[in-house]
Amino acid sequence: MFSGRTGAARLSIVIVVGLIIVKVVVGTITGSLSVLAQAVDSFLDLFAVSITFLAIHVAAKPADEEHPFGHGKAENVAAIVQAALIFIAGGVIIYQAIRRAQTEAALSMTEAGIGVMAASIIASIFLSRYLRRVAKKEDSAALEASAHNIAADVYSAAAGFIGLIVVRITSLHIIDDILAGIVALFIIKVSIDILRKSFGGLVDVKLPEAEEKKIELAITEHFDGEVVSFHKLRTRKAGPQRYIDLHLVMPRHVSIEEAHQMCDHLEKDIRHRLIRTDVTIHVEPCDGTCAACKITCDERKTEN
Repeated sequence: MFSGRTGAARLSIVIVVGLIIVKVVVGTITGSLSVLAQAVDSFLDLFAVSITFLAIHVAAKPADEEHPFGHGKAENVAAIVQAALIFIAGGVIIYQAIRRAQTEAALSMTEAGIGVMAASIIASIFLSRYLRRVAKKEDSAALEASAHNIAADVYSAAAGFIGLIVVRITSLHIIDDILAGIVALFIIKVSIDILRKSFGGLVDVKLPEAEEKKIELAITEHFDGEVVSFHKLRTRKAGPQRYIDLHLVMPRHVSIEEAHQMCDHLEKDIRHRLIRTDVTIHVEPCDGTCAACKITCDERKTEN
């Protein structure tokens, strides 16, 4: 029920809804801004997770006539929306903290607030780790953004938890407002990090260096006897789907059938090294520069 990308998003919705209900009730009773700030953050989490659920559904659709490259970028869009929501949540918390500090309102029933913060920390740790695991396995940008989003709740809840304990011991109620503001700054930083990473998928940033090295290795291991060289390697990513195209230089004497077989082999090899990969290879004949080639062909034998 909760396996895979869709199941992980569904589990997120269930847990976040439960946290919202508890935080709103306890925050209202205690008057704690840090608890209410957590409720606001969780409400935005619910909206963000709902967007993730929709994005994953759209991204899973196969390519069609209007979308020949599939719908993978829907996940990048969802991640950017989540980043915007996280940023807004941080701003709202800072604003409320400043207003609350000016009124010097006192807190009540801090024990209830401490309890709900502890429960929120445990639930958020469990959920963020699970989402991160699924995001890595499924290579989902939207789920990764959700994992960071929920992880931010762990830090904010921890700050609220510590703040309420300090308030309970010292009766310095402004501590609650100060910690809420500090947490908000961290939340804003998380939103900027998510935005930077997700935006790269929309503008077709190339694959990471480590992944491109795997592509190059798959090709260069054939340099000694079958392939002359390659160039114009281009890579990009849309959601979990990678797109690769390159020009492959082969000896002039190679037949169309042999060239086709080599391309099939390289495509399968690259897909084995990098999951969810679409590979396009353009074959070119060598330019006759035999001195730079390690392949023994009829032309080189004649030259020698």
